Amino acid sequence: GKEVVIANAIIAILTIGGQQLFSFFTFSCPCHVGQNLIYGLAFLGVPALILLVVGYALNNQTWRLVTGKRSPLQKETTPNQLLQCKLICFVLCSITGRALVAPVTWLAVTLINGSYYVCAVSEYVSVNYYGVNPNVTASERRRMLAAFPCSQLVPPELTRARDEVILVLRYQSQVAGWLLIAVVVITVFLSYCLASCFSPLSFLHFRYWSSYVHNEQELFDEATDQHSRLYAMQHVRKFFGFVPGSENVKEIRIPSLREWQAISGLAFLKQVDEEHYDYSLLHDWALKESVNGKYLKTDEDP
Repeated sequence: GKEVVIANAIIAILTIGGQQLFSFFTFSCPCHVGQNLIYGLAFLGVPALILLVVGYALNNQTWRLVTGKRSPLQKETTPNQLLQCKLICFVLCSITGRALVAPVTWLAVTLINGSYYVCAVSEYVSVNYYGVNPNVTASERRRMLAAFPCSQLVPPELTRARDEVILVLRYQSQVAGWLLIAVVVITVFLSYCLASCFSPLSFLHFRYWSSYVHNEQELFDEATDQHSRLYAMQHVRKFFGFVPGSENVKEIRIPSLREWQAISGLAFLKQVDEEHYDYSLLHDWALKESVNGKYLKTDEDP
């Protein structure tokens, strides 16, 4: 849908901006043998991995898929296993597709930028064709190549060789970045084509179904907010003796110390019976205690 496309575009733009700021303020190649590769790959892979995990965590479908799987009621209502596996695979593919937007954008932008790749692989470049003294030892050659990302550490006689090596590495990095973008675009396009071919719905019917699901979710969220507010209001009224926001309140209830202690502290979801839960300590108190206690008229002096 249009919302998905817009959301993915916003995520990609934010990722690009974050990558540029991240590179400007934090990236500084160590230019040391054995450290360049670890440092460059860490800046390439670790942020992408974090963005992937965040993409999974921020998707409501992830929690819809994993929540309540250990409930005894879930076992009683489990549908056909083959259908269940197909549905889980479909939802996982959808979640993964959304979660990959930010990490793929990060990898593509960093590869096109080239700085991370240059830092990571500079010491492994073959310099036989760049006029470097062939009589130096292998360890000395690696030390020299590891310093190439830092222009201030390169001797003047190696400046030309250093520039040529950097150009080749940036070329390799940028080609890899554009290939990654091309592979992702083609894969997404083919995936949508295959999904449309195997869809049991026609084009207009699919648009109607998407619209229905979207509207149903919005209405359900509104009803959930209103229902939970009204339900909680009953318990709050029982505790304080009036409904918040009411005008012309005639009296208020003064909770006892025992009642304050009963609703204070840490609360977990508590199962009352096979079908009902207590959502909070106040909810538990309101269901167990009878309406009594001290009341105070609001039009009287305390």
